[in-house]
Amino acid sequence: MYNSYSPQLNIAANTAVLAGKSIMRFYSRLENLKVMSKGFNDYVSEADQESEKIITESLIKSYPKYKITAEESGSNDIVSEYEWYIDPLDGTTNFIHGIPQFAVSIGLCKNKVPILGVVYDPFKNELFCAEKGKGALMNDKKIRVANCSSLKSAVLGTGIPYRKKDHSGVYIETLRTLMDARCGSIRRLGAAALDLAYVASGRLDGFWEFNLKPWDIAAGSIIVSEAGGHISDIKNTDGYFDSGNVLAANLSLHQSIINELQENLL
Repeated sequence: MYNSYSPQLNIAANTAVLAGKSIMRFYSRLENLKVMSKGFNDYVSEADQESEKIITESLIKSYPKYKITAEESGSNDIVSEYEWYIDPLDGTTNFIHGIPQFAVSIGLCKNKVPILGVVYDPFKNELFCAEKGKGALMNDKKIRVANCSSLKSAVLGTGIPYRKKDHSGVYIETLRTLMDARCGSIRRLGAAALDLAYVASGRLDGFWEFNLKPWDIAAGSIIVSEAGGHISDIKNTDGYFDSGNVLAANLSLHQSIINELQENLL
């Protein structure tokens, strides 16, 4: 698919598109979709399960010695420095309600460091991908983060805690702080992998969220970095992959947001 990229990225991209086609078949008949509850406000559908099956089978066939960690089926028993992180349908709540904002996310890490990622929106047929040192693309076009440096004109994406209540208090304080700083606007779109891809492509100027999982972050984080952006946890350390607390933007805006939070909150 992309001549300058590795076989791993091409396999991941082709696999994401294949899984996306399966998802869209379910989307065309949502009234018959089987949805199960995994917990409070936490759902899985047969579309998630079928997508994950397609992805895991493809990756195991191509890279049988790589570890796989997927949202629905967990991790396999393979020990490897390489590990795939799979979210077969990021934005399930959007999906089951017919809201066309969802994606397939496939990231590859080496020793827990993201080295390539693919985020595919099957509804819009938009494929975001990146590989360490090779830049980021949306379909066949290079993408870059926005050059917005002023918080007052920035459009920020976010995710609102709705499962783990112990993050709601600090989240509300970050939201209040950025609102008081009169940032341009805030959006809650409901699919973190796509939010990160939107930062990478300049559609959002920045994004922050708490308590994300590695499969939410692995692909999007490398796409942001390769598009010239900066990603950290909310305290401006590189521990976001472990904490799940993420802040992404261009370097200048990222620092402005950190300054606001440190002055008023952290």
